[in-house]
Formats: sequence, structure tokens, C-alpha cells
Amino acid sequence: MRVMAQLAMVMNLDKCIGCHTCSVTCKQAWTNRSGTEYVWFNNVETRPGQGYPRQYQDQEKWKGGWKLDRRGRLTLKSGSRMKRLLNIFANPDLPTVSDYYDPWSYDYDNLLSSPAMDTTPVARPKSLITGEDTKITWGANWDDDLGSGPEQVGRDPLLSKLSDQVKLEFEQTFMFYLPRICEHCLNPSCAASCPSGAIYKRAEDGIVLVDQDKCRGWRQCVTGCPYKKIYFNHKTGKAEKCTFCYPRVEVGIPTVCSETCVGRLRYIGVMLYDADAVLEAASATDDRDLYPAQLGVFLNPHDPRVIAEAERAGISPEWIQAAQDSPVYKLIVDYQIALPLHPEYRTMPMVWYVPPLSPVVDVLSETGHDGENVANLFGAIDALRIPVEYLAELFTAGEVGPVRAALQRLAGMRAFMRSINLGQEPDLSIPESVRLAPEEIEAMYRLLAIAKYEHRYVIPSGATSRAHELDSLATGCSLDVDGGPGMTAFDAMDDKFHLTDTNGAAPEEKSSRVNLLNWDGRSTEGLLPSRNGSNGNGHNGSGGRSGHGNGAAVNGSGTTIPEPSKVAR
Repeated sequence: MRVMAQLAMVMNLDKCIGCHTCSVTCKQAWTNRSGTEYVWFNNVETRPGQGYPRQYQDQEKWKGGWKLDRRGRLTLKSGSRMKRLLNIFANPDLPTVSDYYDPWSYDYDNLLSSPAMDTTPVARPKSLITGEDTKITWGANWDDDLGSGPEQVGRDPLLSKLSDQVKLEFEQTFMFYLPRICEHCLNPSCAASCPSGAIYKRAEDGIVLVDQDKCRGWRQCVTGCPYKKIYFNHKTGKAEKCTFCYPRVEVGIPTVCSETCVGRLRYIGVMLYDADAVLEAASATDDRDLYPAQLGVFLNPHDPRVIAEAERAGISPEWIQAAQDSPVYKLIVDYQIALPLHPEYRTMPMVWYVPPLSPVVDVLSETGHDGENVANLFGAIDALRIPVEYLAELFTAGEVGPVRAALQRLAGMRAFMRSINLGQEPDLSIPESVRLAPEEIEAMYRLLAIAKYEHRYVIPSGATSRAHELDSLATGCSLDVDGGPGMTAFDAMDDKFHLTDTNGAAPEEKSSRVNLLNWDGRSTEGLLPSRNGSNGNGHNGSGGRSGHGNGAAVNGSGTTIPEPSKVAR
């Protein structure tokens, strides 16, 4: 047993309202630069829908993730090393920019500088690639609220597997929101695909990063990632991806998308796992066995033997304590209501989801039944507007059982806690029916419904003894300037994280902006106008730090990825 620690995230889809606040704040913090106009490290998809990029889940087309060869060995779906070498200059399995969307802006100058006229001036859409007038036909959230209509939604790759069970009639269809970030997998196919060894998994916290100095822009990682969460910056010629906001989590602050989430649906915590068991779990013969196989990889942080092995592996007591208090471990292992996204890709993803139960209560109430009655709730799960089969295709490789069990536990929690909140005698048969103790249901309710900030985010500080210098350390991001890749984070001593550019669209007195990357979620400096009329300097906290991995990581193919000397974004 080789114990390692991994920061993981769980999202409660019952709470997501599709406001895209997480996407906007992530965009502001990480991809508001030239060359990343089409890039969204965090995006919120409406299901059913084609997703972003278009039909990214169709791995027969895009060749992402892993598969088993005829000998039962794990191999990249994009092909052997020789095949990938032959395609290195002309990769046929890459999404085009149009599959993401052609980025555009609007001719705002026509609005601002138009003379007085009888008609209202128009801000026509302009392509950010050619600068010419363009027609908007696709976007990162084009499926939002089924706005694209049945002719587009019907192209969802998962719906094609459910044609017998699901009739996609537009006026009677179902929908829910699915926020997505990089999965920071235990068995990342992107790292195994990279010819340069530029992608590595940090040994101390499991975050997967791209070393900008080593990246040569081969784009094999874009093909290799089945979630299509690695993007190519066409200006810098480098690959970029979600960084799990490592400058924030290193000092115990949650990611920007979590901090700003309106629905408070995200949870961050530490998972301990057996690194020696990852390959065997990812090599399960049947796709439907991959979810329980990954559960078997996770280790109980309360087990004395696991604690002893973790200490022997150099994991600090702070991280072990964080693993014991982890809300993610509770949702994934203790309550088993969180499920992985597409385990059949065999990457062992570490961003999990609580499947959506709503709007089952409203539907039951409309029929004249008590929507909170446990008998009605359990009976309605298989008749949800969101088909259980569709959720199973998303989260358990088509195996309906775990999805039904998770939904039954959520329904049982609603019914059990309703009786308590109304001062009634609770029905003790409910916890027994979902294989949980009454106190476990109450703890699950507190975590899902009314959890405090410190209970949703249990993040040990990964900063070193120099953490006290972060506030005064002037660091820069090598991608913030032209010719940036190859610079170290310390080559530019001005504070690059202090964002002040507004593309000339704001008056000088209102041109500064708050840097969301460094925002602690509490300070209002720069957010509100000061008494003298200025909105502050927009700087809150540290300037960030460059990320360093402590040791080498092993990718899914068994090769060791050496630690880069430095990394920027």
C-alpha cells in the first residue's frame, strides 16, 4: 500500500441554478488573456445537450481516455505510441475551434461614437479571429435551458443510447445543469499522451498542471483528455488547463469557482488513496465495475494502519486530519451519494457529483400526492423527468443501481428530516431502508443543506515556511505578456496578478479591477467605491506563487514524469 493524498471536489447538482457565476469568475481569474478567448476552464452545461466542445463525450470520434487492449492491458484510446508519433504533425482527432465556438465580440465603438441619428445604432458581432463581421451559431453554453431546440439537443451522444427509454419531445423534455472543470484524475490520460512530458501530477496534492517551459504545443493532450479540458492557446502555442487554483489552495483558500458559487454546491476536501491500486482499478474488465473499483482505491483516513502508512509516506498530520474531516470523503465513501463523471474513460476522475433529485417533489404535488412522503418519493424515482438511465450513462457507465441508491438516500433524507423539522415522530424505517443510521442522515442533511464555509472547504495549507512572504512576494504570470512562455514567475517584478486592464472600455477612475485569483471571499477592498470616489486599487492579498511539485508523478502508462523546475499556469 502506497498512500498518497489528493484534493478532490464534489458538486451537488440539486443546487446548481445555472447562473454561470463560477464560469465568469474563473474566466476573469485565469483566461482573460489574448489567445484564450474561446477557453473556459470552468463551464456549466445544460443536460441534455451537446456540451462544450460539441459532442465531447463521443470518444469513438475523439479517441480520449483509456481502453483495454486484447491482452487486457490499459492503453490510450488514441492509439499506440507509434501511431501517435505518426499523427504528431497532423492529428485527425482534434476538435476544431468551431467545435468549441468561434469567439466573437461586438462593435461597441459603433454604439459609443455614433452621431445623433433617427435610428438606434447596432453593435454587430465581430470575429475575434478575423476581425470581420460574423454570425453567431454556437457558444460555450448554447444548450443553456434547451435554447438551441430539439434539433441540437437531440445530438447529445448519451441520448442516442437511450432512444428506447427517452422520447425527447421538446415541450416535455427534462434538463439539469452540469458544471465541469478538469477532473485532476488519478490516472490522467493527458499526461500519458504528452510527448514532451510537460503535463505532470503534483505528488503533494494531486493537482495536474502543465509546465509551460516544457510544452511544445503538440496538442496530443487535447486528444488524450476525454473531458476535453485541456485547451490550446493559439497565440502562445502552449497547452493550458484548469489549475485547481493552486495559488489559493496552497494557502488554504478554496478555488475561485467554489468561492463564488451562488448555490454553495461545491465541496473541497482531501482523499487518501492507494497509488499502487490505481492501475488495477482502472483496468477493470467491465466498464460498470469501474465505479466500485475506484471506491476501493480510496483509503479510510480513520484506519490506524492507513494513518501509519500515510505518516511513513511523509504526509503531514495536518493533511491526515483534513482527510478525516473531509466533506468529500463523507459524500463519496460514507454516504455514497456522490458519483464520478464518466468512469468508463478509465482516468479515475476526482471531481464527483451528487445526482439531481428535483423536481420530483413538485411533480408529485401536482398529481395530488404528498410530495415529501417517503413511499411516494421512492416510487417516483424511476419515473423522474430526469431518467435514471440518463444519469447512469453520465456517472456509472450505464449501471442504474448506484444512481438509484444515491437518489433513494437523498429522498429518504428529505422525508426523514421533514418529520423532525415539523416536530413529528421520525420514521426510523427510513434510515434502515437506505442503509444509513439516523444520525448519519442528520449529518448528511447538515452537510448538504446548511453546511458552514469551514465544513464545505476543508483544505490544509500546502504553503511552505515561506508562506508569510506571499503578501510581499511580487510574482508574475508568464502568460500575461507577449512572449511569456519560458519566463519564470520571478522575471517580472511588477505584480502581474494586479489586473488593471479593461481594454480601454472604462473611465480612468474606474479602470482598476479586483483580482479574483487572490480574493479571500471576505475583503471588500476594491469591490465598493471608497469615500473619495475611487474604487480602490483592486489588490487583495498576495500576488500568488509559482507552483512546484514535490517529487515525480507516475502516469497511467506506468512511466515516471520528472518534476519540472517551474510551472506557470
